[in-house]
This record gives sequence, structure tokens and C-alpha cells, in this order.
Amino acid sequence: MGRHFGDLAKIRHVITYSLSPFEQRAFPSYFSKGIPNVWRRFTSSVFKVAPPMICMYLTYTWGNHVHSEGKRKVAADYENEK
Repeated sequence: MGRHFGDLAKIRHVITYSLSPFEQRAFPSYFSKGIPNVWRRFTSSVFKVAPPMICMYLTYTWGNHVHSEGKRKVAADYENEK
């Protein structure tokens, strides 16, 4: 009764291959290749990413510290008031 959703259009000269999800392995070589690859990628990019982040963190904490000091009352300003 009619066409199925995957057969709505006829595309010529395009070859597609698919593999059933039941035939695929979910985590092939996860521990032997996956974790070392994550470590390699982390160590290669940590020196590019960490310095700007550390600089921005230090700037942010310094700004918060200066702001909180600026909001405090100075006791010397109120010595002569009655």
C-alpha cells in the first residue's frame, strides 16, 4: 500500500552501503585504542587551552576581590561623625 518512507525518492548513480546494528560491535578496541587516544589528544591540547583559562580565572578572581574590597566601608571616613 504505497511507498515506504525510505523509498520516497529514486536517486540515480549513488551507491549506499549500510551495516545492520546487530552486526556492529558497540565498543571495538575501546580500552586498547580509545583511552590512549583520549590521553594523547588531551596532552596535545592542554598546553594550548590551559594558559588562557588560568589567566581568565586569575583575572576573574582578582576582579571579584577588588570589587568586594571597594564595597567595604572604611572606618577612617567615619571617625569624626557624631
